[in-house]
Amino acid sequence: MPQTETPGIEAGPRPPLRWWTELPLIVLVYACYSAGRLLARGDVTSAVDHGLTILRVEKVLHLNAEHPLNRLFTRESWLGVPADFWYASLHYLVTPAILVWLFRSRAAHYRTARTWLMTSTFIGLIGFTLLPTCPPRLLSAGHGFVDTMAQYSSYGWWGGEASAPRGMGGMTNQYAAMPSLHVGWALWCGVMLWRYGGTRTTKVLGVAYPLLTTVVVMGTANHYFLDAVAGAAAMGVGLLLAPYVLRGAARVRTRFETGGSLVAASSHDTVAPIVSAGCQTSASERIPRQRESRIGSGAEPGPSPTDAGDEAPAAAR
Repeated sequence: MPQTETPGIEAGPRPPLRWWTELPLIVLVYACYSAGRLLARGDVTSAVDHGLTILRVEKVLHLNAEHPLNRLFTRESWLGVPADFWYASLHYLVTPAILVWLFRSRAAHYRTARTWLMTSTFIGLIGFTLLPTCPPRLLSAGHGFVDTMAQYSSYGWWGGEASAPRGMGGMTNQYAAMPSLHVGWALWCGVMLWRYGGTRTTKVLGVAYPLLTTVVVMGTANHYFLDAVAGAAAMGVGLLLAPYVLRGAARVRTRFETGGSLVAASSHDTVAPIVSAGCQTSASERIPRQRESRIGSGAEPGPSPTDAGDEAPAAAR
């Protein structure tokens, strides 16, 4: 069967997946994302203005679901406490678990899925930088929101500063609310479960996980509904850009490998002429009394007048 080529990419097998290359790559991307969140801390006044603007737009569009959910989670601890655990931990557990599952069991789809997730994460980082947004829980009390993670902090490891461990709130950017990557990553996990799970249970989980995550981020007053919509949109843009990112990575890899091959080949271009059995010398070096051989099948060099000795005929006079 003839091998087809993707335009702009030289045909060739992809390098095999290796966990010792994938794990550092994922850790590096997440470290860059976390560092970028910290560096993208915007002005607090601007973040509050952006949050209030989103709230006003939602009220105009009758999309204000945050208030009733937040009141429910605040009043019913049996809902609020599990929701806080969900918000603080599941995106750290479920997303890596599905990456590992894809790597081990769905290797043919892993590279594309990983690239989609990473590309969307960097899109979210751009959103945090350009639009720092105050989450509902940090608005003044007059807006009617309660920080459930602060209310139920005695049940978990978190304090009153998002999902950061108690005493480490300074290591997170609390104004990185737009877009909601809690929702974005949950949507990615849901798509992976739906497409590659293969059972009815995984399909149900693929639908339930992003929907429940959306309810949780609003009920805990960590995100607006439009933050969740923006998180899903970031994943959509990442899905569209992922093929181009893969092609760009393939071009870089091909050029790198081609460059290495050319260097290796050039080291074998100059071959020293063979003088005798196993002896080599450079092209410019001459050995005394070395005879030039004539090219011919089975031809042997004849004796020269100086080498022939007494048996050579005398020159004609």
